[in-house]
Amino acid sequence: MGARVTSLRQGASEPTLQVDLTAVADNTRRFVSWARGAVMAVVKADGFGHGLGDVARTAVAAGATWIGVTSLAEGVRVRESGVDVPVLSWLNPVDVDVRTAVRCGIDLSVPSLEHLAAIEGGVRVHLQLDTGMARDGAAPESWLSLMSAARRAELAGRVSVVGVMGHLPCADTPGANEYGKRALLRGVEMARQAGLRPSVRHLAATSAALTDPGTHLDVVRIGAGLVGIDPSGTTRLRSALRFTAPVVQVRRVAAGTGVGYGHAHVTDRATTLALLPVGYADGLPRSASARAEVWLAGRRRPVAGVISMDQVVVDVGDDEVVPGDEAVVFGPGDGEPAVADWARWAGTIPHEIVTGIGARVRRNVR
Repeated sequence: MGARVTSLRQGASEPTLQVDLTAVADNTRRFVSWARGAVMAVVKADGFGHGLGDVARTAVAAGATWIGVTSLAEGVRVRESGVDVPVLSWLNPVDVDVRTAVRCGIDLSVPSLEHLAAIEGGVRVHLQLDTGMARDGAAPESWLSLMSAARRAELAGRVSVVGVMGHLPCADTPGANEYGKRALLRGVEMARQAGLRPSVRHLAATSAALTDPGTHLDVVRIGAGLVGIDPSGTTRLRSALRFTAPVVQVRRVAAGTGVGYGHAHVTDRATTLALLPVGYADGLPRSASARAEVWLAGRRRPVAGVISMDQVVVDVGDDEVVPGDEAVVFGPGDGEPAVADWARWAGTIPHEIVTGIGARVRRNVR
């Protein structure tokens, strides 16, 4: 049987990522109502792929009173977006541009003596302690010297110590936070004994905020939770993304037809194949190829063959599909695949899926 092929006129449609800011607002309000302290909306990685400025403004309007970012450049973008609440940047090089931080009113974390020694100009700082990650933050054996040096720097007018922060390594695991909590509180006590008076203690991110109120302290840092991701698996939040793509070509093929690179998939019957113009360059993980599905023509359809850089083939069986029909790659999870499904198929976490959507996918914010 020869393949019968129909194609969509080029430019008639395009892959689109729809960002639902009402979901971000709803999630933020829920965290504000649950938190024992204030909520810091973390908008790193372009707002977890949802748009840094849009997410920051929405979260603040919904009750968040802090914004958190990793880099100073992200903090500047927050200010440029019109947000005027306190902003903290916590992953900066030793030679960070302190003058820009002061000019834009951006707090900086201090994870080491080297960082502290390079800072001047009266910038507001949060002493960042390693509370179990062996990653960022000052190692416990250096805390006492860091506190003493921070007090001298404060007396000299070089810094103003407003906070102490840490991070929990196993917050997704019930009962795993005790060491981190004790460590941070020990660091806060060291700071006070050194003559410092930090007013903001923060340790919990989304998982701990949802599962362990004892970690809330003065501020909880919510990033993934803003956009509908709960790493703890305990709470249903509203997903803020819907990723769609048009069918650009349809072909009828015989049983035994090899599909895509390496013929990793061979049809076991006569069937119809639909081509979508998205691939791993657009954020669909190639590792999900053998398991992935999309929503098309009223139900989930399996991906046939390997996900290519720009294309994915979907098996629709004997159902009628025409070029221009819309496929939902993922959405809120009302039947169609959700971000969590793609993460499971790829053996990763939802964070990687939402932050990996390529720049050529059109954004539509509402």
